[in-house]
Amino acid sequence: MAAMRILLVEDDELLGDGLQAGLRHCGFQADWLRDGESARTALLSEDYAAVVLDLGLPRLDGLALLRILRGAGNNIPVLVLTARDATTDKVSGLDSGADDYLVKPVDLDEVAARLRALIRRAGGQAAPMLSVGDVELDPAGRRVYRDGAPVELPAKEFAILEMLMRNAGKVISRGQLESALYGWDEGVESNAVEVYIHHLRRKLGHDRIRTLRGIGYLFEKT
Repeated sequence: MAAMRILLVEDDELLGDGLQAGLRHCGFQADWLRDGESARTALLSEDYAAVVLDLGLPRLDGLALLRILRGAGNNIPVLVLTARDATTDKVSGLDSGADDYLVKPVDLDEVAARLRALIRRAGGQAAPMLSVGDVELDPAGRRVYRDGAPVELPAKEFAILEMLMRNAGKVISRGQLESALYGWDEGVESNAVEVYIHHLRRKLGHDRIRTLRGIGYLFEKT
């Protein structure tokens, strides 16, 4: 699962632009699409942690997209964000497979908090804090601690650490880490992942993150 990389599907230019900027400020890597058909294609080829989905979309309606996803066995968390506020609309959205439903206008902090909760539950994690060995990570507060002492991390180092900790004990490829770091509108620096891993080892201990050459990186559970 990508570390907090989400797909935003919203056809309103002004709202979509504001949501994308706000979600990125909250620590999400948000890719933004304006229609349901493009979103369906993206979800077949890209790895996302969650979807923020408007219902009134061109080309393919949000509810139709939701039913297609669930019919194909795709269990990605979906937060519906729509102007449709009737109870029947909410029931229809949730019964079609939405995990949560918010009515516009919305508070961005609430959207971010609900996304974090959906992603936690999808990963089988109930607690808001990620804790592996002596390292703790607070996704909401964007803070990291080692043995209780705060560790200062820039945004991209934080994103890599979060992905590795959410998948502790599993190998994460360089490509997966790059996907968590960069959106479609950002260029990927050739050795960026290696540089960030080097900095993380210096701050957290060299034995915490293991390199499996040619395969990827693994965050040790103990």
